[in-house]
Amino acid sequence: DWLKFSAGTWATHVGYELVDPQLNRNYSMSYMFTNGPFTHTGVKADITKGKHGFMIGLSNPTDFRIPPDGYINKKFLIAQYSLAASDNVKVYLNYVSGKNFDTTKVSQFDAVLTAKVSDKFNIGFNGTVNTTQGWDGAKNLDGESWWGSAVYLNVDPKPWFGLTLRGEYFNDDNQLKMFGIAPEGGSIFATTLSANFKAGGFTFIPEIRFDN
Repeated sequence: DWLKFSAGTWATHVGYELVDPQLNRNYSMSYMFTNGPFTHTGVKADITKGKHGFMIGLSNPTDFRIPPDGYINKKFLIAQYSLAASDNVKVYLNYVSGKNFDTTKVSQFDAVLTAKVSDKFNIGFNGTVNTTQGWDGAKNLDGESWWGSAVYLNVDPKPWFGLTLRGEYFNDDNQLKMFGIAPEGGSIFATTLSANFKAGGFTFIPEIRFDN
């Protein structure tokens, strides 16, 4: 009852937002979630002791169910530590690291915090840092990073109606992701307000989003 092994493909443990879209309160994705990871294929062990949880596993490179020919030995280390500080506060520390097929080394540290303030109001936080080390043909170079953080404010005044305000800051000064084709790196502050109207198994999510 305290140890579980899993083998196969599963949704990532990294981030506040989820791969299953119907489980998210915002219709659009954050920049952090957009840049993955999304799924892992491999084996993992989950250990639970009281308020503490540990997960450690070995997987194929991120999002690959079957590695390309010649790269079967490329594996990623994945891990998570979780703490149920109370019935209403939970903390998750997540990790993914490994070498891609081009021998580029990627490491990502991620933190998620959830807090239930009342039956109608809860808060979420997500912060992540992804470091990439290029390959010069002989060794990995010094790492360059993109990072971001986001706050989620969720209020549900009625069982059939809720609102979520997401504020996210995403930094790509090193031009690893969204600013890769720009003359220079930069950052984005994105504010998203989403409403959730529910009727049975149907959810309608109108949304207003500003990216600066």
